[in-house]
Amino acid sequence: MYIASQQELEDFIQRASSSSILAIDTEFLREKTYYPKLCLMQFATDDEIAILDPFAVDDLTVLAPLFENEDIVKVFHAGYQDIEIIVYDIGCAPKPIFDTQVAAALMGQVQQIGYSSLVHSMCGVKLKKTDSFTDWSARPLSESQIKYAEDDVVYLPRMYKAMRKTLEERGRLEWLADEFAEMSDPATYVADEHERFRHLKHSTQLNRRQLAAAREVTAWREIEARRRNVPRKWVLTDEQIVEACRRESRKIDDLFMVRGVRERLTTRDARDVIELMVAALDSAPDTWPDITSSSRNEPNVDAQVDLLMSIVRIRARENGVAIPTLASHSDLVAVARGRRRNIDLLKGWRRELVGAELVDFMEGKLVLSIERGQVVIREA
Repeated sequence: MYIASQQELEDFIQRASSSSILAIDTEFLREKTYYPKLCLMQFATDDEIAILDPFAVDDLTVLAPLFENEDIVKVFHAGYQDIEIIVYDIGCAPKPIFDTQVAAALMGQVQQIGYSSLVHSMCGVKLKKTDSFTDWSARPLSESQIKYAEDDVVYLPRMYKAMRKTLEERGRLEWLADEFAEMSDPATYVADEHERFRHLKHSTQLNRRQLAAAREVTAWREIEARRRNVPRKWVLTDEQIVEACRRESRKIDDLFMVRGVRERLTTRDARDVIELMVAALDSAPDTWPDITSSSRNEPNVDAQVDLLMSIVRIRARENGVAIPTLASHSDLVAVARGRRRNIDLLKGWRRELVGAELVDFMEGKLVLSIERGQVVIREA
C-alpha cells in the first residue's frame, strides 16, 4: 500500500496497532542539510507492507503512539539513523526495538552485516540494489523505487522471528537488552557539541592547548550548522579548524590567512570564533582536553594484547561469534592499558561473554596455561 494522504496514514495506524511486529525503514537525504530530510518511510506488519510518502501528509506526529506502543516490537536493520530521523521528525523514540544487524553479531555473522547480505543468508533471496543511490526526494517515484523500498522491510519480520527463536534457544536474547535500550533512548541522539572535536580529522597535529581551542571552535560550528541546517563542512571544514588552531590564531586577519575561511565566515562570525579561540588558548592547563587517542606517549602493550586475544579466541570459538565482532583490537589495547570506560567490549553481551573475564585477567585473577596442547583459562 502507498500512503499518500493523512487519512490513509491514520487508517494504517489503526490497522497496525493490532500487529505484533512493526518493521521500519526510512529513505532520506543528508547531502545539503545538517538534519536528515525524510523522503520515505516503509513499514511491514503481520499483515501488510506500507510505503508512506511524508511529503503527502500533514502530520507525521500521529505515528508517535504507534511507535511507543509497548505491545508491538519495532524491527530495524542498522536502525540508529532511522531512529534519529524519527526522534527529530516525530518527537519520540520507538520502543521496544529489535535490530537485526546487532542480533546477527550473536549468531556468527560478520560485524555490521549489510541488509542484503543478511537477507541472502537467512532467506535465500538476492535483492536487487539498482536504486541504492536514487534521489528519494523526486516525485513521482518509479515502480522500481517502490519495489526497492518494499524489499527493505518485507524480510525483516521473518528474520526477526527466526533470530529471536535462535537467541532464546541459546540464552542470548537478554544480552541485547542494554544495547536496544540505548537505541530507544532519545538522549542517544542528542549530540554533545563540546565532544565533537574528538572526531576532527588530523587533530593529532594539535597539542593540548591547541586542542582546547579546537574544542570551542568545533562546538561553535556544530551549533551554527544546526541553526542553519547545513552540513558542518559548509560552516568550516575540519582541516580549516585544525589549521587555525595549529597556528593559534588570535586576530581575524590570522584566521583569514587559513585557506577558504574568508569565503566561509562573515566578519561577525570570525570575531566570535577568535574570541572563543583566544579564551581557550589562555585558559588554565587543567581545563585542556586529555589526549587519550594517541598512543605515542603510552606504554607498549603488544604482549598483553596477545594474551587477551588468546582468551577472546577461546570464547569466540565456543560461542560461534566472529572475533572482530566480539572484540576490536582498539578495545583490547584500551583494556590492556587499564581503561574501563566507554569501551564496547565492556558493555552488554560482550562484557558478559568475555569482557569481564579480560578485566579479571588483567587484575591477576585468572591465568592462562597449556594443557594437552590447548590454551586453558584458570583461576589464579
